[in-house]
Amino acid sequence: MIRFLSGVLLLLCFSTGTHAQNLYSITGTVKDKKGETLPGAGIYLSGYTIATVANNDGQFNLSKLKPGSYEVVVQMIGFLPYSKSVIIGDKSVDITIVLAENTIQLNEVVIRSDPDRDKNLQIFKDFFIGKTPNSAQCKILNPNVLFIKYDKETKVLSVTTNEFLVVENKALGYQLKYMLTLFEYNYNTRIISFSGLPVFEDLKGSAKKKKEWLERRENAYHGSPQHFFQSLYRNSSAEDGFVIYKRVHVKNPNRPSDSLLAAMRTRLLRKAPGSMMRAGPVEVDSLTILKQLYELPKEYLVLDTNAVNPDTLVKHFYPNRRTVNFKDELYVMYTREQESNGYSSTGHYVMRPLFIPNYQISIVRQLSGSFSFYANGGMHDNRSVLYEGFWAYEKIGDMVPIDYIPRKR
Repeated sequence: MIRFLSGVLLLLCFSTGTHAQNLYSITGTVKDKKGETLPGAGIYLSGYTIATVANNDGQFNLSKLKPGSYEVVVQMIGFLPYSKSVIIGDKSVDITIVLAENTIQLNEVVIRSDPDRDKNLQIFKDFFIGKTPNSAQCKILNPNVLFIKYDKETKVLSVTTNEFLVVENKALGYQLKYMLTLFEYNYNTRIISFSGLPVFEDLKGSAKKKKEWLERRENAYHGSPQHFFQSLYRNSSAEDGFVIYKRVHVKNPNRPSDSLLAAMRTRLLRKAPGSMMRAGPVEVDSLTILKQLYELPKEYLVLDTNAVNPDTLVKHFYPNRRTVNFKDELYVMYTREQESNGYSSTGHYVMRPLFIPNYQISIVRQLSGSFSFYANGGMHDNRSVLYEGFWAYEKIGDMVPIDYIPRKR
């Protein structure tokens, strides 16, 4: 799941092949629940541009794959989208896929009027696709497949679908098919979470248009989380333009603990109303002072500008993947691109000391202890991290496939 704070973490279930030399295949057969084969089913690898179609016998072959973890995604008209996790070790894998009929498509659909649908759909677009220049050139081609619900009690906006959501990205030249399993925006915490399986297809265009797409894809890739974790895996983050600091949470010495404040409040309420405390030369209402103490922040954020050494940050506990574990937060600067003027007004902006130039700055938080990643930058478990700053600002509209190979700079 991908999660973003201050405007928006996310679970993008990218397949995560590695850079091993041996290549293998995922083969299989697509059937329905009656055991009949399904010719023509589309077979994809989540996060990649790799795809094929089941033959007349319902069989398929995804070849030239490196060892790693993959998510196979299947689409067939009249059936629910399907996904299956496959791990390639030292041999090829054969699987059987059984699709279920999409009864919502086959049965009569009851349409209920929702006066807030257009407003909530726009909120979904802003937080799922993004509000960047690239996102502005994205269009959802089938918004009618989205089920949108707002819970007034929890103040959570949720969006789901049982079909592929199709997004045309004319900025990067992709058509994105996204199997959206969850989207939530919590108005109280301002955290956006969404999970799903993205499949990329190249749009058709002239040579001039393809050149424009390539330039934008390069810009979208460089400085992204995908780029950062690839560079960490290679131990080349500094050479690739990344500087890593720590943002430390420091306890506020001027704020009493919640338990002490509660005890003070209980004690004051036992006294006569309007009791006074002396604050310097002036007497102030005791409950007013108590309220001010409650409102003090529990912690301060302090930037530790001693650069983090990737050798001490990244551990080699598992073959073909790396693990990081840190206290507080990573403060990641990408020094080869600057933040735009428009970005600073989006609510994602991360404060910085005056001596730090206008670099792109992102915050990485651990949510569940250590986390691991692969050579292609894909996460072993995307639910383990939360992004703030520039990486929270850029969303689906700035995403490139996990198998994207950048030009050498």
